[in-house]
Amino acid sequence: MFFSPVISEEKIDIWKNKKKQEEKSESLIKNDEQERNKILLNPANKIKPDQVIQIEDNTKENINENKVFGVHDPADYNFDLNMWSSTKAEDIRASLKRLKKIKLSKTSNEILESILLSYSYPPIGMKDDEFVDIKINWLIDNDRSDLIESFLKQNKEFKSKKRAVQYLVDQNIAKADIKEGCDKIEFIDSTIKDSYLEKFKIYCLIFNNKKTEAQLLLDLLREQKKSDSFFDDKINYLLGIADKTTNKINEKNLLNFYLSSVTIKNFEYTPSKNTKKEIWQYLNAANLIKIDLENKEKLIELESAANKGQIDGKIIFDTYKQIPFEINVLITAKNTFQTLEGSEARSLIYQKYLLSESIETKLEYLFLLEDLFKKDQLINIYSSYLSSELKEIGLENIPDNYKEVVKNRIESSEKINLGKIKYNDKILHQSKVIRFYLENDDQKKIQKDIDKIFKKISKNRKYFYSAKDLSLVESLEKDGFEIPQNLNISELTDKYEVPKNLLQLIDNKQNAYLALKIVEIIGEDEPYQLDSETIYFITNLLNKIDLIQIRNKVLVSALPQRV
Repeated sequence: MFFSPVISEEKIDIWKNKKKQEEKSESLIKNDEQERNKILLNPANKIKPDQVIQIEDNTKENINENKVFGVHDPADYNFDLNMWSSTKAEDIRASLKRLKKIKLSKTSNEILESILLSYSYPPIGMKDDEFVDIKINWLIDNDRSDLIESFLKQNKEFKSKKRAVQYLVDQNIAKADIKEGCDKIEFIDSTIKDSYLEKFKIYCLIFNNKKTEAQLLLDLLREQKKSDSFFDDKINYLLGIADKTTNKINEKNLLNFYLSSVTIKNFEYTPSKNTKKEIWQYLNAANLIKIDLENKEKLIELESAANKGQIDGKIIFDTYKQIPFEINVLITAKNTFQTLEGSEARSLIYQKYLLSESIETKLEYLFLLEDLFKKDQLINIYSSYLSSELKEIGLENIPDNYKEVVKNRIESSEKINLGKIKYNDKILHQSKVIRFYLENDDQKKIQKDIDKIFKKISKNRKYFYSAKDLSLVESLEKDGFEIPQNLNISELTDKYEVPKNLLQLIDNKQNAYLALKIVEIIGEDEPYQLDSETIYFITNLLNKIDLIQIRNKVLVSALPQRV
């Protein structure tokens, strides 16, 4: 036995030690409270993934946890954690419901992304789970796989995690990219209890030739009674335990359908109008769609699927090329197509278009084909094809009598890229001053341009300051530039009325909700398509609430002259 000697001089005062411990505890609580206040009050404070804010009392019996979820730091967009604290849940639900009915423009979607995916507390009357669901639903509805991955990496535990991971998995199966899909199993951790994802994990182990591990996981899944006879049959076959497998095609979910396709010899499947979108996508990606040209009903189903976006429209046009016509029918196509119906008529005119040589003849058949797609309400298939064909011909090669109609048919580029920017120093909002927003030009250089251009404009007594000019002037002043004192901005802006209901949101400190309302106003348009007064009151409001990054998106689109 060993004994440690106790030095007599060292007295043990348990009451003194307890007092010190209590003082230390109180100090820690005080520090926690200070840290919490810093997080809540400092909008520039960087947010950590899955941040938890705790308030503890002396007994540590009551713990109030508040979690924030997102991808973007709110400070990046001049928001903060409390961006929704003055907004009611029903107002946000109603706004998002309206937005869902609109096909938002690129700029509108970018602004909405910055609002929804910034870390923040939920609005008044909404729980964390519902708020996270709103974010995940938006990401899935907009096919934002990249941001879903970021969300999963930055937010470890949330209610919708299972659905987010399954979406990534199914996206890659639908693309017939199993290797990439199997890489997503890193997100399937102990917090996710889902048989579908566990089954996919087992298949991935087999795919990567880790059959022993796959067998162990399968046994565990069976013990938990989360497997089923179909899956057992397919996995036993893939593991080499069974020599045969059922030839029944299972469409219950995409994983079952995929397993059917890779285990059935000479796999054949005829999709119908009831076939799920993800199965159409997989069939298309895996080149498993086989078309019987004599079966008109199946061709109609294919056209319907393409019109709904379930399969690539290119398949339809490739099919049209394969339908045989006698030479005399092709020669007289302009007249004989009227004796045909539906897909046959479209096939004939499409082939005639491909055989045409002159631009005018090509245009004639392209627009005739458009009428035929419209007639059967299949224009979704054709609109992008028409646009790309017209772009290939080139607007400069279009005859004058077709130019106006061709301009209307050519779809806008996804980017606001209408051509090279042309600076015009005779008009303020088109002058070199806007290079500050377009090219991030030096501030001193821009100030010199401001002084020079205002001096030039002031000499023109007939110059009229437009609403776009005033949008630029107010933004420049907001950004710290000096505006000539002889320019009475308030007098010029008096005639432009900013909606009072939106100004009220500023008074109520509902900045995020105001930004959401601005997304509604821009809607399916790009800012350059809005009228000048609307652009003015949007930028005016954004300047008032310091949402500079969002304001700059509007300015960059709306102000420049492009050629």
